[in-house]
Amino acid sequence: MQRGPRPAGGETMASIKFNVFGCMVQVERALDGWRAYYPGTDGKKRPAGFVIPDEIEDNELEQYLGDLFHENARPGNAEVVRL
Repeated sequence: MQRGPRPAGGETMASIKFNVFGCMVQVERALDGWRAYYPGTDGKKRPAGFVIPDEIEDNELEQYLGDLFHENARPGNAEVVRL
């Protein structure tokens, strides 16, 4: 499996936003691995408190988030969508 590009130093690459069963999640790849946040409407973000293993590739994030939060699925919010 080929790894995606990593940022230099402590920088993060572009953020990826997801709608995870109705909850907004922002994921960033940093030199030390994935970081997940809950973005606020004021532009601030807070740590999401869950871990995304380093070996997960960016094209696998929807599946991983769906597996992790599948119990939150509800009619009308039954999927994980990359925004």
